[in-house]
Amino acid sequence: MNAATSPELKLHLVVGYDGSPPAVRALDAAVRLLSGRDGQIVVLYVAHVPAEDALSADAFVQVELSFDEVAKELRAQADEQLRGREERWEFEWRQGLITDELISVATRIGEAHPGDNVAIVVGSSSHAMHRVVGSVAVSLSRHAPVPLVIVP
Repeated sequence: MNAATSPELKLHLVVGYDGSPPAVRALDAAVRLLSGRDGQIVVLYVAHVPAEDALSADAFVQVELSFDEVAKELRAQADEQLRGREERWEFEWRQGLITDELISVATRIGEAHPGDNVAIVVGSSSHAMHRVVGSVAVSLSRHAPVPLVIVP
């Protein structure tokens, strides 16, 4: 048996999650991928902050408080979606560029668990604007240092 098929290896899935239908599908897919395997799911919400220099100090504090509230709501939504289906998960939220933060979390997990399998799971948007301008999935397909699962 080689390292790629060793039963000791864990599967770590980083799921981009914003509560949208594509994100819900991505989380469902992660549950299916983890089924019967040892590992965990990291549900990651990334809040994109407008340029800090464009906000006053008071406005920036309000934006952060709003993101904190959104994160609490999304954690509760993920908890409800996973309840009774998968208990091996945690929720994180960060501020920044979505692609960069997903890669950062996947890289951190890979460094903390060398030899384990790490993948990023995201939903695909069918919005025409995403096809023209680009999307998180497209950007990740070009830059992700780990396997990427794009769920339609």
